Amino acid sequence: MEGAGAAGRTRTAVGVTGAGGFVASWLVERLLASGRYVVHGTVRDPGDAKNAHLAAMDGAADRLRLFRADLLDYGSVAAAIAGCDGVFHVASPVPSTYPVGDPEATHLSSPFPLLPSFFPRLSHASVQSLLLQVELLAPAVKGTMNVLKACSEAKVKRVVVVSSVSAVMVNPGWPQDEVMDEACWSDVEFCRTTQNWYCLSKTLAELEAFDYAKRTGLDVVSVCPSLVIGPLLQSTVNASSSIIVDCLKGDHEVKLKLRNFVDVRDVADALLLVYETPEASGRYICDANARQVSDVIALLKNWHPAYNHATKFVQVSDEPLFSSKKLKALGWKFRTFEETLRDSVESFTAAGVLD
Repeated sequence: MEGAGAAGRTRTAVGVTGAGGFVASWLVERLLASGRYVVHGTVRDPGDAKNAHLAAMDGAADRLRLFRADLLDYGSVAAAIAGCDGVFHVASPVPSTYPVGDPEATHLSSPFPLLPSFFPRLSHASVQSLLLQVELLAPAVKGTMNVLKACSEAKVKRVVVVSSVSAVMVNPGWPQDEVMDEACWSDVEFCRTTQNWYCLSKTLAELEAFDYAKRTGLDVVSVCPSLVIGPLLQSTVNASSSIIVDCLKGDHEVKLKLRNFVDVRDVADALLLVYETPEASGRYICDANARQVSDVIALLKNWHPAYNHATKFVQVSDEPLFSSKKLKALGWKFRTFEETLRDSVESFTAAGVLD
């Protein structure tokens, strides 16, 4: 799957959906830094200031082209993917109040404030449930299908789909004392019954991707990261980073539990690795470090005693443990949790997030 390497040789074009996002920005940076690729990035508005960091990257002037695209608009997706040898499907809807990989999250700030007036007999919880389905399920599943169909039309050689351990971890039938690996899938009906719409959206999208690959012969590989943290390239705080920010600012209630973390830079490296390794196939869990949130807060207090830090806590169930053995077998390496956490906080400070 690898493109030509040396300057002066033909470079391979690759697409990155949602190029301005947390993970995708680091992926674009890695692709440009390699010198091997021309990048077609999809964003909602190429002229938006929140995408300025992409244009400022080394190599962007010559080798980054941003396309205005909406994943639900097939024509715009197809235009961006045309001419690409490979595609990284990174974009996925994540409401800011519904953090990545957090099955306990229940609160959503409504983007449709008048909806309750149209359905006055619906409870608040029912309205929230409806909103989450509208905001998550259709964009995740239909958006993924639009990307895959466009990839088939463009004769793309490999598609790397960014999924999540959320598509792995919600499985009550998995033995409790057994580490979860790629064979474990979140139970679709259990997610639906418990109204766990984020996990359901990630699971359905990934299942649909592999089903499409089986039916069409398209080469699809997925990567399932745990909670992604690390330094920001984009100007806004994404959902997963906000979990660390909340530990430092003390504005919100913090869930105390065992969490699984991975550095955003290591996720970007993993995506490039599975793309460039011909024998890569199927799913790859991308998880690096499991830590109790209480230990994370203790570290932050020790390093940065001047911050307010979290004061409101609720104890919830621990996350399961995951195995990244399959990804490591390809040569994937990851940073220590301490390095990731330090770099995260330095990034938040520089961006003024903690002011």
